[in-house]
Amino acid sequence: MRHRQLGSSDLVVSEISLGSWLTYGGGVARDQAEACVATAFELGINFIDTANVYARGGAEELLGDVLEGRPRESYILATKLYFPMSDEDKGLSREQVFKQIDASLRRLRTDFVDLYQCHRYDRDTPLEETMEALTEVVRQGKARYLGFSEWPPDRVQAALELPGVERFVSSQPGYSLLRRAPERELFALCAENGIGQIAFSPLAQGVLTGKYLPGEQPPEDTRASSDEMGWAMNRYLADPVLAGVQRLRPIAERLGITMAQLALAWVLRLPEVSSAIVGASRPQQVRDNAAASGIELDEETLREIDEALADVPQVDD
Repeated sequence: MRHRQLGSSDLVVSEISLGSWLTYGGGVARDQAEACVATAFELGINFIDTANVYARGGAEELLGDVLEGRPRESYILATKLYFPMSDEDKGLSREQVFKQIDASLRRLRTDFVDLYQCHRYDRDTPLEETMEALTEVVRQGKARYLGFSEWPPDRVQAALELPGVERFVSSQPGYSLLRRAPERELFALCAENGIGQIAFSPLAQGVLTGKYLPGEQPPEDTRASSDEMGWAMNRYLADPVLAGVQRLRPIAERLGITMAQLALAWVLRLPEVSSAIVGASRPQQVRDNAAASGIELDEETLREIDEALADVPQVDD
């Protein structure tokens, strides 16, 4: 497993990181979740990403249980806030920042997180209020660094211009072969300001593994066939998208790698990307994904990939 520095921080994260959206504390049985986390550590993955809203605190609680016996310095832990935890508890107000960090730390059974991230931008709270509260969280020692997910570039720039507050070191965009929008503006802005990228959904919710075929029902025991997890995949399951993904198969076969490894290697081809977050319901998926670390794609292969997907509509929010 290779590792990369996360932006201007001193955090050195594994190229492949383990996420917990829709899986741990919810869509995946506890024993499977524990096995996935154990396998991740075995393979050199040191970066675990979660959020308070995942399974309404269930993902943090499970990770708190699983990680409690491990030396705190052996892993890098990230969580987030913004989405509703109740009718009253949502957003990035000063009150919510302080309330949610304490609740997350209790569930995670730790004194601090390495990275505290704003899950989305809160247009109902002044940016100054959010950044000043987050700065206090860092200076109280409850978080080492700050990040954001899916913020508009102009709001990132505005945060960077505020005086006397902690600077962001990470951005967490949805980024994959099927969702390249962050390349247009966000990546350059972040690179100029010491902000590293942590790509989520680099496999497009599993579609880029090639297991979903155009014109066919999703296989049983897959994310797309799950009531708990399948709802998030509809935008990726259109036949033109699935047909384009199948054109990647001979490229992966020529290289002797899986389609998942091809998609992850593509995301990691950029130095701006510090880590790619993968979700896994089985340890073998963790192993397969972790093997993408270190795969380098030459220019010819990158051209082949672009040609294969040339007529596939991008999935942008």
